[in-house]
Amino acid sequence: MIFSSKLPVSTKKISCIVFDFGGVIIDINYRLTANAFEHIGVKNFDMLFSQANQLQLFDLLETGRISPSSFRDELRLLTELDLPNELLDRAWNAMLIGYSKHRLDMLSSLKGRFKTFLLSNTNQIHMDCYLKMLEVEHGIPDLKSFFDKLYFSHQVGMRKPGSQIYQLVLDENGLNPEETLFIDDSYQNLEAPAKLGMQVYHLCDGEDIADALRKLELF
Repeated sequence: MIFSSKLPVSTKKISCIVFDFGGVIIDINYRLTANAFEHIGVKNFDMLFSQANQLQLFDLLETGRISPSSFRDELRLLTELDLPNELLDRAWNAMLIGYSKHRLDMLSSLKGRFKTFLLSNTNQIHMDCYLKMLEVEHGIPDLKSFFDKLYFSHQVGMRKPGSQIYQLVLDENGLNPEETLFIDDSYQNLEAPAKLGMQVYHLCDGEDIADALRKLELF
C-alpha cells in the first residue's frame, strides 16, 4: 500500500525507516539547475533532464558507469559549448539548496528508536557539493552519523525505481519488509518497494518530512 498525507495509516510495527534524500532530507529545486544551464547558454536543458525523465547520460552518472570527467565531456558534446568544469559543476549543483536544521535534529532523535537508512539516486558531483554544504552550514563532516547505513546509486551501481536497489537494502541489513517504511517524494519510486512488501509513504509537494512522521506517530 502506498501511503500519503491524505491517508490515515497505522505504523505500530515499523522498526526501520528508509529515507530518500533530495526533496526529503535536503531541499532541492530542479528548476534552479535548468535556469543555471540556460544562463550559461544551454537552451534545451529541460529536454535533456527532468526529475521524471532524463537522458541515458544522467543515468550512467547516477549508477557510476561514467566518471564525472566523462560526464562533463559528454555535456560539452551535447550542448556544443566549450564550458569549463567549474561552470558545469556550478550549474549542475544549483538544484541543491541546503539542509534545514530541524530535519537534521529529527534524524538524530530517530537514532536508537529505529534503524534508519538513506537511499538516494545521486552522483559524485552532487555528493561533493552537498557534503561540503553540510560541513560549512552545520559543522557536520558527513551523513554517516544520522543513519545506520547509506545507499547511494552511483556507489552501488543501481538506482530507483529498479527493484534491485530496494532488495539490496533489505538483504544486506536483514530487514523485515513489513516493518520497513520507505519515504520518497517521487511517486514513481514507490511501486517497486511496495511490491516487495515494504510500507511506503509518498511525501507530497510542500509536505515536510518531520510533519509526515508526526502524522504517522513515528516522531
